[in-house]
Amino acid sequence: MSEHLSKQFDAELEAIRSRVLEMGGLVESQIRRALDALSTGERALSDEVIANDHRVNGMEVAVDGECSQVIVRRQPAANDLRLILAITKTVTDLERIGDEAQKIARMAKLIHAADRQHMPRLDLSHVADRATAMLRQSLDAFARLDVSEAMRVVKQDQAVDDEFRAIMRQLITFMMEDPRTITRSLEILFIAKAVERIGDHAKNMAEYVVYMVKGRDVRHTRIEDVERELLE
Repeated sequence: MSEHLSKQFDAELEAIRSRVLEMGGLVESQIRRALDALSTGERALSDEVIANDHRVNGMEVAVDGECSQVIVRRQPAANDLRLILAITKTVTDLERIGDEAQKIARMAKLIHAADRQHMPRLDLSHVADRATAMLRQSLDAFARLDVSEAMRVVKQDQAVDDEFRAIMRQLITFMMEDPRTITRSLEILFIAKAVERIGDHAKNMAEYVVYMVKGRDVRHTRIEDVERELLE
């Protein structure tokens, strides 16, 4: 009987993990479609991202509900409880990434509907690709409970932050040299900030993987200190 219940519990946890990865796939698709809408000006893509945001929200609520039910029914021990808590935090970050994708889509509609005569020439594709890759890698780390991959994601966050600051400096220069670019520059800055936040959330998700596997909360801890502890 005990073995049977254990197998049932494992199956429930695996089902929840699969739901998280499904949600992650949807969120990654939302980001890519929002960025495509920004580059192409295709209004239908923006509308699709905005409309699909409720699906992301619904998946967060569903996974949280399943986790709560597991805690009530199974009263999990320390390791399994750690996994469940990390999953609830992960879906919260995924939902917030979905919100950032929606922001990008809304701003893409606004930018392409407006007069683009004074649009600053600035390419966000590199930082956007980096942030999207961080999300994909953090989901891979979650799927395989791979601490090494998770730490690689954590390390990349600084590069995204640096790129965002460089973009901000460029936009300030545009606005100072030609005040007519202020409106469009602020809109681009809003998008760049959304991309930077996607990187932050991906980093958070990677840190939860370390917590799940090692039982160590590495938030607000220097990367060098974390790596030294994990090697001990």
